[in-house]
Amino acid sequence: MSNETSAAGSVVVIGDALIDEIRDDAGVRELVGGAALNVAVGLRRLGVDTTLIAMVGDDEAGAHIREYLGDHGVRLISSEAPHGSSRAVVQRASNGEPQYVFNEAAQKRSIRYSDEARQAISDAALVAISCFPFDVPAEVDALVDALGDARVAVDPNPRTGMLSDREEFVRGFERLATSASVVKVGADDAAILYDGDLDALRGRLRGLGAAAVLATAGAEGATIDADAGVVSAPIAQLPGAVIDTVGAGDATLAAVSEGLVSASPSDLAQWRVLLLRAMDIAAATCRAEGGLLRTPESLADSGRGVNGS
Repeated sequence: MSNETSAAGSVVVIGDALIDEIRDDAGVRELVGGAALNVAVGLRRLGVDTTLIAMVGDDEAGAHIREYLGDHGVRLISSEAPHGSSRAVVQRASNGEPQYVFNEAAQKRSIRYSDEARQAISDAALVAISCFPFDVPAEVDALVDALGDARVAVDPNPRTGMLSDREEFVRGFERLATSASVVKVGADDAAILYDGDLDALRGRLRGLGAAAVLATAGAEGATIDADAGVVSAPIAQLPGAVIDTVGAGDATLAAVSEGLVSASPSDLAQWRVLLLRAMDIAAATCRAEGGLLRTPESLADSGRGVNGS
């Protein structure tokens, strides 16, 4: 894997795609989602030619996922899904945070790489990886082999309902992080995988060799730590109430990934511009339910397929 910029302008996203079954006081409803899917759709909405490599079943849920991706112009290269499409039942905890219960397909998700997938990876300017089964060594081996010398962005995005071996997950994640162009980690990642100290985790990942680390801390904003230095930004203040924070992290990763492809920041001023734009996009995304990326300019968007999660 390499930190060098490719001449190609496309991005490949590898990870999860699923149906979120939301249960709350308003009733039960289904939204197309998954962290990797959100990143892929977000990148496409930012004008990037995007391919998603994910496990999607040949079932009704899979048809909804395919239709949603098609509506947003994201190319799907699907991996075999012997247990059908992934699904998460989502309920709100007492503190308002979502709680997820995953079906067997999600817990046993697996990705293998066809010739078509390998060619897409080879052609891409960046490969973004999110919510990947890093705790399965065979999955990590297959991913590393498929990536070759691709330029990589990594978000561990562990889900406790899919996590079978925390120590193995950390090993698999760090195997990718050591040579990544950017690694995104959040306060939840630090709590689930490490000792909860996000600043210490940022330092650890930089020490392992990550070219840049994007650390997101919810209401406390975000920090980018790169060779050019360290820059922080608060959460962006936009008109309207915060409706749903579930897609904020995915929107942030999509925005930073788009910046790596279009601008390839090298000095601290460029990283600051990229981070501030990412914070604006994350804040806009939180102004509507679901994980569909919004920008401050597109908050009024409406129509078919805009409520993915």
